[in-house]
Amino acid sequence: MTDLIRSACLTSYPEIARSVGLDPLRMLKEAGIDRRFLESPDVKVSAAALRRLLENSARVAKVEDFGLRLAETRTLSVLGPIGLLVREEATVRDAVTSLMRYIPLHNESLHMRLEERDGTTVMITEIRVPRPVPLRQGTELTVGVLYRVVQSLIGPHWKPLVCFSHAAGRRRETYHRLFGDKVEFGHDFNGIVCPTRDLDRAIPTADPALARYVRQHLDSLLARPNVGTSDKVRELVSLQLGTGCCTVELVAGQLNLNRRMLHRRLAEEDQTFSGIVEAVRAEVVSRALLNPERKLSTLADMAGFSSLSAFSRWFRDRFDTTPTAWRRDAQAH
Repeated sequence: MTDLIRSACLTSYPEIARSVGLDPLRMLKEAGIDRRFLESPDVKVSAAALRRLLENSARVAKVEDFGLRLAETRTLSVLGPIGLLVREEATVRDAVTSLMRYIPLHNESLHMRLEERDGTTVMITEIRVPRPVPLRQGTELTVGVLYRVVQSLIGPHWKPLVCFSHAAGRRRETYHRLFGDKVEFGHDFNGIVCPTRDLDRAIPTADPALARYVRQHLDSLLARPNVGTSDKVRELVSLQLGTGCCTVELVAGQLNLNRRMLHRRLAEEDQTFSGIVEAVRAEVVSRALLNPERKLSTLADMAGFSSLSAFSRWFRDRFDTTPTAWRRDAQAH
């Protein structure tokens, strides 16, 4: 099964790409990532496609620190609800523990763990891939984001040891600008080393009530059963139906599959792409129609139709009534 990642990972990519002489839209296309994802941070894209994008960008631009340049622009907001929870936890340890617990909801291929011994803590990041592929850019982006997240909680004076398993690049200006002088290469892990006492610091702005609410929401997402192809297709369709461009080719590409392979995997689960689209569309429409303030033209857009007339024909075929009559009957009950 292809790992997915929130398209928020593309935040600031166009700006960084242009700054090193690249055409960001061309690079996205070559990596198999739809340009519309730049405007939708919660849409899921293939983690493999993102890795391709980062490595290709660094290679074409001849910029070894491309991933780090992206990391320099990252804030907690890029993590969505996970970032909100991290900000509202009581201590830095609680924040880091929550980040590591819930990070698969943001990036399914990323795993993090905490190791503590003799007053020293090691925060380790690992990008898991099915076969050996270049990971330098993704690794440096991941460690850079982790560093910036923890530093935002402790303060700009926090300067831990940053470790990478790959060799040092020819130029180290960006490493020193982001991490300071404490950067080492050739280790057997990628991550951050700091005194354990750093994690025991309280976060003055913490809101325990808000943290508890967000944690319950994230726990409900983690508690979902093993996700199959049809579940991932349903999620992608739900996020993109309103664009009017939610095609089987687009969704297959996001899952790093071709059209035929996607159809075959859905058939193994007794599902079809058109059936999933119809089911999601019916759910969206049935829910939205309950709001009497919502215009039917807006509802048609949400359901992925190019015109109100096309939506009305579909609705009558499926529900044997008109949207207006359905809404009236629903309100009467």
